[in-house]
Amino acid sequence: MSERTTGGTAGGAGAPVGVVLVSHSGPVAESVATLAVGLAGAGDTVPVAAAGGGPDGGLGTSAELISEAARAVDRGAGVAILVDLGSAVLTVKSLIAEGDELPEGARLVDAPFVEGAVAAVVTASTGADLDAVAAAAGEAYGYRKE
Repeated sequence: MSERTTGGTAGGAGAPVGVVLVSHSGPVAESVATLAVGLAGAGDTVPVAAAGGGPDGGLGTSAELISEAARAVDRGAGVAILVDLGSAVLTVKSLIAEGDELPEGARLVDAPFVEGAVAAVVTASTGADLDAVAAAAGEAYGYRKE
């Protein structure tokens, strides 16, 4: 897990929403975090963390890495968690159900992984709240490539 920050434009005086990117591959999570942070702009800090791969560094998901990443980016405004594939969804859902493994306000966001991550980080960089960050990420399903 590594944390990155990005700037944003003036948006809110409060704490920023944190973003966690969960992939079955550590390099994929890191690369998407780098892309999202790079495209977000400059200004207020938005914490972004990649939680990729299993505990041994191989492919998979790790509840411990996800929990650690969520705690690292939590500034009190909520944490948007985006995932790549099925078992990552199940892992995050089980962490949320347990109730004490993730910061209060952590939310699994239904969004495409890459486009949603970029939309989430860009929106969070404006000072938007968790609902707006989640909505922007989810709207990325509508991005057409034809």
